[in-house]
Amino acid sequence: MEHLISSKLLTLEQLYNIVEQPVKLTLSIDAKERIDKCRSYLDDRFSGEDAAATYGINTGFGSLCNTHIGPGELQQLQHNLLMSHACGTGDEVAQEIVRMMLFLKIQSLSYGHSGISRAVVERLIAFFNNEIYPVIYEQGSLGASGDLAPLAHLALPLIGKGEVYFKGEKINAAVLNEKMGWEPLKLQSKEGLALINGTQFMLAFAVHTLIQSHKLWYWAHITGAMSVDAFDCNLSPFDKRIHLIRPHAG
Repeated sequence: MEHLISSKLLTLEQLYNIVEQPVKLTLSIDAKERIDKCRSYLDDRFSGEDAAATYGINTGFGSLCNTHIGPGELQQLQHNLLMSHACGTGDEVAQEIVRMMLFLKIQSLSYGHSGISRAVVERLIAFFNNEIYPVIYEQGSLGASGDLAPLAHLALPLIGKGEVYFKGEKINAAVLNEKMGWEPLKLQSKEGLALINGTQFMLAFAVHTLIQSHKLWYWAHITGAMSVDAFDCNLSPFDKRIHLIRPHAG
């Protein structure tokens, strides 16, 4: 089964089918064009030494927001950002949540507003399609600033760092690259920031919880209906006329 990544809104049922079944993700032509257009804009405007200092693109972060970073150091800046924020702790996040995080991150980046390159998105898609799940820890999110620590762990294997689960085995990302014949990605300006600024960690938990709640809601109705039938219960409380005289909706 294939799912085309596009800008269309997704239903809860679609999300469930995508993350719970063996689905292969592919970028739509429209998504590719949006991603490439935004990346080209950044490259054209901020490639030179005289480019205006712009936060997250050619400056430091936080208190270093006024420190200009030259073109030759932008790649290291983005890599340092991932490594410095990959400081989660606690228990490992379940792989079904990590799978959801991967999909939500891919979907978010595919809108073409983040300046990410297509190579990064396609590597994340390769992770999803090959059931490669980065090791992420439950504690460390800053919430309002984004899920910085969890998303840093999600993105770290892109540059050959951190650990992943692959075919049931926890391995170093460098070993994964050898197995898959991949080269570590070299992040460009803003790409590290685009990868960790987001809420895909908390959103993955929220969507997962909502899906599980829907399952319980469904089975509660089935169990209730079968119990009413099995115990030959009084059906008069279900009379529609009784409920119509009440002013409540539903």
